[in-house]
Amino acid sequence: MAEAPADRRREELSAALAAVERRVEDACRAAGRSRSEVTVIAVTKTYPASDVRLLAALGVTDIGENRDQEAAAKAAECAGLGLRWHFIGQLQTNKARQVAAFADVIHSIDRTRLVDALSREAVRAGREIGCLIQVSLADAPGAGSAGGPGGRGGAAPADVPALADAVARAEGLRLDGVMAVAPLGADPSEAFGRLRSVAERLREDHPSAGVISAGMSGDMAEAIANGATHLRVGTALLGRRTPFVR
Repeated sequence: MAEAPADRRREELSAALAAVERRVEDACRAAGRSRSEVTVIAVTKTYPASDVRLLAALGVTDIGENRDQEAAAKAAECAGLGLRWHFIGQLQTNKARQVAAFADVIHSIDRTRLVDALSREAVRAGREIGCLIQVSLADAPGAGSAGGPGGRGGAAPADVPALADAVARAEGLRLDGVMAVAPLGADPSEAFGRLRSVAERLREDHPSAGVISAGMSGDMAEAIANGATHLRVGTALLGRRTPFVR
């Protein structure tokens, strides 16, 4: 009997998850860290809710999305699975209500106007939302400017303390830590080392803000070596197959 597509997909995801787990374990061992210090967020953008359900059945608890409409629909379809939803995309203030309704953690806090909008919507929804300050590392050697081809967005490191204070004061929000993406063309080890320094300075004023969200499919080891607590892994888990678009 031919194998059902759902069974094949489960096998694909199971094998990919095992391969990612080996990479994380190896990187933690090399860095002298405990595997329990690192959370893998499965980034399922453009992939169907059926993949989220399969990942949940395989033990994945953290799901990342970067499009508000797609993410809200998947969160609704997968309600009751005990998942933690991470919004990792750039967020416009006029989308704050939609995202505040489902996101448990938002990784892209980069301006005070967004803090204010999210605070209002979190209070309206009766929720507490974890917030990570997105840090721009675009002035790393070899990288472009924040708006140029090497840049990935975020607040300048010098602006992080004031932005973190704003989050810490805001009702309905919780300051969890920092996030960054290694700039295109830059050495990820150097970039993540700079993020680690920003995170250490942040914890001097906000000791509970211990999350460092850094590292994706191609630079997990470098991120773990520099203190990452959360990895955002898409391609290495879900593959490069033709994506689903809602």
